[in-house]
Amino acid sequence: MLYTELLQLWNESVEAVDARDWQGSLAKLEQITEPTSRTLFNTASAHLALGQLDLALKALDLTIAKDERLAVAFFQRSALMMQIDRLEEALSDCIWAQKHMRGNVVIDYRQLGLRFKLFSWQVLYNAAVVYCYMGQWEQAKEVLLSASQEKGGGRGANIEMALESVLREEIPTPLLVPEGVVFRPRKQDVEQLQQRDFLGKAKVISSMIPNDDFGGFEPLRMQKPGYYEPKVDGAQDSRYMRMRIPYMARSPGELTVPGGAMVFLFGEEDRNGMATVIYDGQRGLLPVSLVDPADVKASKGKKEKTVPSGIPLPPGLKPPTRPKTQHSSAAPPRVKVSSSLETPPPSYISATHPPLTSSEPPKYTANVQYADQGADQGAEAASVVVKVHYRYTVALSIPLDTPYHEIKEQIAQKLGQPASNLRLRHKQHGTRVLIPLAGEVEPGSTIQEVAEAGRVTLWCQTEDPLVNRTILYQMVALYDYTAQGPEDLEFSEGDTIDILGEVNEEWLEGHCAGSIGIFPSCFAYKENANITETLE
Repeated sequence: MLYTELLQLWNESVEAVDARDWQGSLAKLEQITEPTSRTLFNTASAHLALGQLDLALKALDLTIAKDERLAVAFFQRSALMMQIDRLEEALSDCIWAQKHMRGNVVIDYRQLGLRFKLFSWQVLYNAAVVYCYMGQWEQAKEVLLSASQEKGGGRGANIEMALESVLREEIPTPLLVPEGVVFRPRKQDVEQLQQRDFLGKAKVISSMIPNDDFGGFEPLRMQKPGYYEPKVDGAQDSRYMRMRIPYMARSPGELTVPGGAMVFLFGEEDRNGMATVIYDGQRGLLPVSLVDPADVKASKGKKEKTVPSGIPLPPGLKPPTRPKTQHSSAAPPRVKVSSSLETPPPSYISATHPPLTSSEPPKYTANVQYADQGADQGAEAASVVVKVHYRYTVALSIPLDTPYHEIKEQIAQKLGQPASNLRLRHKQHGTRVLIPLAGEVEPGSTIQEVAEAGRVTLWCQTEDPLVNRTILYQMVALYDYTAQGPEDLEFSEGDTIDILGEVNEEWLEGHCAGSIGIFPSCFAYKENANITETLE
């Protein structure tokens, strides 16, 4: 019998049990040619609900024959034996059930699909009931007293009522698995029974052709070398635009485009003044205010100045290079401002920082090509992009002279966390340890001290301040460590851990991301033993 057929019949029988259709459930279970211990247990539960004790006993015998260590089957059969007055066998089943619990206080059968927990005190309770049927009241009392020492939910009231019944020499009611509680197949397996159309219907998700809604197949079309010519109505205006000034991406999804470049307007303008364009085979956002329509219709007599129409193909494997500052010994060219005064145009570096000495390397690069664009471009170059690694990554554009506390407030507002609980760190060259920013201990520090090439990368952790604890030193996590207990400290690879104490030679007590706990010392390494003194 195929497993899918078994699973289908099993699931249909469980649905019938939920509807209290015991006969329908038995009809489905009888169609299973190769029953398992769990389906046989369900058969016994259905017979027991119908009052068919002999058939239920037969099904439980087959269940135990399939799985000789199923303690809940022995527990269920012991209660059934008491109902048909087979007391010796009922007592034997209680003993076997207690043995197959293997010293556990409770066995949770939810992993096998049975929403029932079998406690050790329940097995002892049924054994005491058997002694009551035999008339051995003192023995029953001793077993109930030992059951009262066991742990488990619902123990107190049941044991107390049973003791009162024994004192009055009345037989308590034996315990059973509740009616309707049966073994169920895994939900994931049942969901796989339904046929799925993995191919589905083709539809256009993303296309280089504007307003493309074609979802079928068509033969190959001739294309111009290097360009694909989209079909556009003759009356439609040109969607090619030219950048007036260069633009640098400020957030994810935006494009960095030089001035004078040709872009293709792919989408309409949104409420933020941004539009989707295609440039150099990449699609992204650009401000609509920075582009002008480009006249791509060339006259018949001037073909040498024709702007190539169509969308350019994606770039090759070589990525675009980042612009670099050209160092030249010649003096920069002067721009004539008025007839009476000629002064050199201020560069972005000289406008925002004092001149650097020959031995001091530049801390960031800037584009000095467009010095005549005004103060707005100078202010734009005087800022850096701050990339913050948190549970997710965010990016901010911050002026270089921004104090540390203002940067921390902006990052806290971006992350939605109080600034007092944030701890910002950065990495130095050639090291993996995360060093707190100088602003933690030196008021008035700015982001310029850690800026490199116009960018700053920070790591952010949320944590509560340590109270009355001394940090001995710091270590860097070599691997991810998942907490094995409530006292363990969980961290990820690369995290900096504050060491608060040494438990023994193999375990340390540390603090990371607002949590304090212990962890194996082999999961981290000490890069600088005097890091605390260095920071101070």
